[in-house]
Amino acid sequence: MTLRIDISGLPSEGLRFAASPLAELTAMLHVLAEPGHHPQLADWAADVRSGLRPELDERLREAEFLWRSSQADFLLPARPRPTLAEELDDVDRIDDATYVTAALVTTCGSSRDRFAAPSPLTDAAARGRALDLAQARGARQEAFAERLLTDPAAVRARVRHTLEQCAEAFFDAAWADVAVQLATDLRLKNDLLRRHGTGAALASVSGAVALAPDGDCIVVDKLQDKATSAHGTGVTFIPSVFGSPHLVVVHAPGWQPVVQYPVAEPSPAEPVSLETVTLRLEALSHPVRLRLLRTLARGPHTTGELAHAWELSLPEVSRHLAVLRRAGLLTTRRHGRYVRNTLELPELTALGADLLAAVLR
Repeated sequence: MTLRIDISGLPSEGLRFAASPLAELTAMLHVLAEPGHHPQLADWAADVRSGLRPELDERLREAEFLWRSSQADFLLPARPRPTLAEELDDVDRIDDATYVTAALVTTCGSSRDRFAAPSPLTDAAARGRALDLAQARGARQEAFAERLLTDPAAVRARVRHTLEQCAEAFFDAAWADVAVQLATDLRLKNDLLRRHGTGAALASVSGAVALAPDGDCIVVDKLQDKATSAHGTGVTFIPSVFGSPHLVVVHAPGWQPVVQYPVAEPSPAEPVSLETVTLRLEALSHPVRLRLLRTLARGPHTTGELAHAWELSLPEVSRHLAVLRRAGLLTTRRHGRYVRNTLELPELTALGADLLAAVLR
């Protein structure tokens, strides 16, 4: 599964790296709403929550559907500005239909194909569907959706005011700390882009982002089968200190593609591809292979030893071992006349973490 961004014919200046105060604030708000995704930031999240005024804390909880399960597209600017205020001004220029549809994607799980579906502001069926979905997600979400559909101008003003209050409460101080780190990352990315081209710059973003062999497409390794185009708009990459482990992509029709990526930590681990995770899960889904792993976990064994231990034929054991090898869970080494099969314990141990990383990516 991949998300593909068509960049065929895109001029070099169409690929840009830039920091965004609004996108980083959105990442921080997601951490506050879902601290379990970000154990390394748990202390920060607890400190911020404990210091919030009750009114602001309530405001964040009522609007957190804009950034909790995913981010509303208008919170990831395609043209980042130097200040939060300037980026909020750009959001204010978005028409109500576009804003509401983007908000209800995360609030109500609406389709991101806003050209295929009518706006819930003008279509009664779409409105009813949005409210039904909101009701299923909880009372706060239902109330938020109802207010947004009834009086979008008032809700938009309230959301902006909430974000401005966040700046005073915690964002401005945090932004001052991360701005240097973001600037350092941007210098590296832009230098790679200028000196070595698009492929090198994308490779430095994440092991989950690559340039297709033909150079016409950016491929993002995510649990999505989606495609979008950067024709006429370009594509923007926004670094984030608070975004890890998420790799967020704006891909809805009508929106310029934007990728928010986590700034790499020193010596970051290379992400395991979705294909590899899937192969490993499939390899472990067969009871015979689990029995073989039980024996191999105790040490290297030959194919004959495994066949004898589990009363299986040599061809059957060989077929199952081949599946485990293709999944990277097994290696074979020759010792004289014997070929021993060895379980790759680190890969097996990391499978749960690799699966979680792939899901959260």
